[in-house]
Amino acid sequence: MGKILGFYTLPHPPIAVHEVGRGEEEKIQDTIDAFNMVAGEIAHKSPNTIIIVTPHGPLFNDAIALSYEDNIKGDLKRFSAPSVRFDIKLDLPLTRKIIQYAGKEDIITVLMTKDTSKTYGLKFELDHGTMVPLYFINKKYTDYKLVHITYGLLTKMQLYKFGMCIKKAVEDSDVNAVFIASGDLSHKLREDGPYGYNPYGPKFDKEIISLLQEGDVLGIFNMDRTTIEKAGECGLRSYYVMLGAMNGYEFKGNLLSYEDTFGVGYSIMSFFTKETNVNTYEILMDQKKRKVNDKINLENPYVRLARESLTYYLKHGEYLNVPHYVTKDMLTEKRGVFVSLKKEGQLRGCIGTVFPTTKNVAEEIIRNAVEAGINDPRFVPVTEDELEDIDFSVDVLTEPEKASIEELDPKKYGVIVRSRGRTGLLLPDLEGVDTVEEQLNIALQKGGIRKNEDYTIERFEVLRYSEV
Repeated sequence: MGKILGFYTLPHPPIAVHEVGRGEEEKIQDTIDAFNMVAGEIAHKSPNTIIIVTPHGPLFNDAIALSYEDNIKGDLKRFSAPSVRFDIKLDLPLTRKIIQYAGKEDIITVLMTKDTSKTYGLKFELDHGTMVPLYFINKKYTDYKLVHITYGLLTKMQLYKFGMCIKKAVEDSDVNAVFIASGDLSHKLREDGPYGYNPYGPKFDKEIISLLQEGDVLGIFNMDRTTIEKAGECGLRSYYVMLGAMNGYEFKGNLLSYEDTFGVGYSIMSFFTKETNVNTYEILMDQKKRKVNDKINLENPYVRLARESLTYYLKHGEYLNVPHYVTKDMLTEKRGVFVSLKKEGQLRGCIGTVFPTTKNVAEEIIRNAVEAGINDPRFVPVTEDELEDIDFSVDVLTEPEKASIEELDPKKYGVIVRSRGRTGLLLPDLEGVDTVEEQLNIALQKGGIRKNEDYTIERFEVLRYSEV
């Protein structure tokens, strides 16, 4: 019976590699010292296999990618260090077992071979999210095979369950392994950093480090979505998989180093684990069911109607009749309505009408909720199984009024521009749209209107109703 001998969270700054940093790496000496400490621990454990989950291999929206050839190569040429090369044997039997267990849980995986990589227009190679940690490990230990995994943009519960599949596969083998969750924390910690500063960046780093140290899985799964989205991190999904592989353990995180010298959070942590009878997965699922019930029974009739409309359509293939709980205003007012769907904080569909196309707001919501779920051309149609993981929001538009540029405010007002039968619209309070000029430029672009053309401007407000 195999076992995962140790768990580690490791960052992947290429500058930490001497051949890349060429002296600059000394500015993150604590990180390098911690890398070397982890490498020494792994050498002492002498695992047969290193399992690493990375953000920077072939990334899929709906699947997890696992490399599947006898060996895999890579180098740091793109970071001006072509002499740093890797040629590592892959643990194919363990990779197969992981895929088999994932299949039993209806988790989609992609076997990345040289041929399938070509199919997706990719190279079959190691990524820097894997190579940077292995650069330090290989200095002290090389007698291992690799399981190379790139997480997918799945829900956090799916990623957790996939981690459980990894644990089962290891225990169903004769392999002793170590698990590495590769990922940087916030990329928005300093104004002079490569991605600038956002106050949610340091907030995210402080919270995730503290929660990992405390072994608080529920706390991690309940982190504020806005904080996660605005922090600009790439490690959390790797952590979700690692936490799943820890299911059945109590654990505490041992923070070996944390630095933000270059405006990106580099955290290195090892974990003390102890077997327990507590099934954290069941606790997480119970919590999820309670949240779903809260959303379904939400008192706000606007988002309740949007959810019920799409749910009914997916189950019955026809539109919902206007239910009894809608308000008088929803039955008597005619307004344009936008319905937005988000999954794990990421847009999953959005369709709306600037002007009403039905008899009232209630029917407008019913129609547009279905359109957002089924007919947004940017996404595949929503499935019934996804509904539990989707958050609905409804924007009811006020009557547009003519306006001058001076009367616009992208946080308060949406904008409509018109010229010779062409129309462009932009909703208010959108992330990344902070100035009137940005708002107008995007609206003109959407309407196919050039800046130097004559066009009219209208503004409107929205009444926004949301489940979160």
